[in-house]
Amino acid sequence: MENKRVVITGGAGGIGLALAQKLLDIKAKVLLVDLNEKDLKDAAAKLDNENLYYIAADVSDEKAVKKYVDFAVEKMGGIDIFYNNAGIEGKVLPLEDYPMDLFDKLIDVNVKGVFYGLRHVFPVMKKNSNGGSIVITSSVAGMSGTANVLPYVTSKHAVVGMMKSAALEGADHKIRVNTVNPSPVDNRMMRSLEDGFAPGQGKAAKEGFEQAIPLKRYATNDEVANLMYFLGSNESSFITGAVHAVDGGMTA
Repeated sequence: MENKRVVITGGAGGIGLALAQKLLDIKAKVLLVDLNEKDLKDAAAKLDNENLYYIAADVSDEKAVKKYVDFAVEKMGGIDIFYNNAGIEGKVLPLEDYPMDLFDKLIDVNVKGVFYGLRHVFPVMKKNSNGGSIVITSSVAGMSGTANVLPYVTSKHAVVGMMKSAALEGADHKIRVNTVNPSPVDNRMMRSLEDGFAPGQGKAAKEGFEQAIPLKRYATNDEVANLMYFLGSNESSFITGAVHAVDGGMTA
């Protein structure tokens, strides 16, 4: 992975930061993309590495996506690995009560944002003699159903289908595409969902979620990042078009 040129959307979040640290440790060049510039500056200060770049961008805006891809090419000379990782969780509500504007926002970020990334990174990777690797962050919610988070579940199923089609289109150009599908991860997003499922009783909600996982705990950011790192690397050179759960046995 040394000298590989890497883009991570959702780069200032827990998984993105853990992944960036692993990549920078082996001297990859990394561009973090996130919506909030302050979060990016904080991440850059924490990582403190000359091979790190960052840019604020809204992945649901195609012009902003083109801008971060162009920035990656300008700063790093191309893109070898793309972690299409940005996403939002929405709210916990029965389907009949779900606000359409929030449904639309989930689709804009979690589905269109992933598509825009593929749309603009593919032409860049096609110029590489060795193609590239794209890893899309889905969820165990993209492998089954969960009540009261229908829009989120819909979005995570959608990107699995997107990945499979993109993998077939990319194969002739040596572009591999896979998803990672984490169970609950011990980070900010799960704090939000815990409170949504059991307002004011987040600890009890967490304990309930953990009981549904055979290993009886949440994943860590590092555990998810380890799988993402592998799928980006040449160690996974014959793996494409596949769904990869990192879920403590939750989907067994």
